[in-house]
Amino acid sequence: CQEAGIVPIVEPEVLMDGAHGIDTCYEVSKATLLKLYSELYAARVVLEGTILKPNMVISGKKSGKLDSPEIVAEKTIKLFRETVPAAVAGIAFLSGGQSDEEATANLNAINAIGPHPWKLTFSYGRALQAAAQKAWSGKAANVAAGQAAFVHRAHMNHLAALGKWQPALERAA
Repeated sequence: CQEAGIVPIVEPEVLMDGAHGIDTCYEVSKATLLKLYSELYAARVVLEGTILKPNMVISGKKSGKLDSPEIVAEKTIKLFRETVPAAVAGIAFLSGGQSDEEATANLNAINAIGPHPWKLTFSYGRALQAAAQKAWSGKAANVAAGQAAFVHRAHMNHLAALGKWQPALERAA
């Protein structure tokens, strides 16, 4: 990618589909990122010209546990400080099956405990689109509602990327 003038987006996602706890997610994510950066170094990738697109450190869906945003933030930043070189240009989180508000709250908590050596933002799919798709429901009459839901979620995530989101903003919409 870099030889062709393209910014590599490196996506080593650890899935949250299992019954594992947050500590298992942390350990597996750590092993994954250590291997990833070892391989990128060996390939002489210029880290300043890369974007990391990882998962957050959270318990698996089947664990029955919903980790608080503060715990997710603490574990995720601890992981990155141990594994992600400060030279990496930025980190754009995957939502990894989290609900829209859960992903926003977790991103906000991660940014609120900064500063960090990397720019931290979102690259959500489902967590950005779910409310818009539900509001739209494939009906022409609902296009405006779908668009409004998408704009709202994008704005909430923008605030979370700054560490300025609050749950009360969800109800204000």
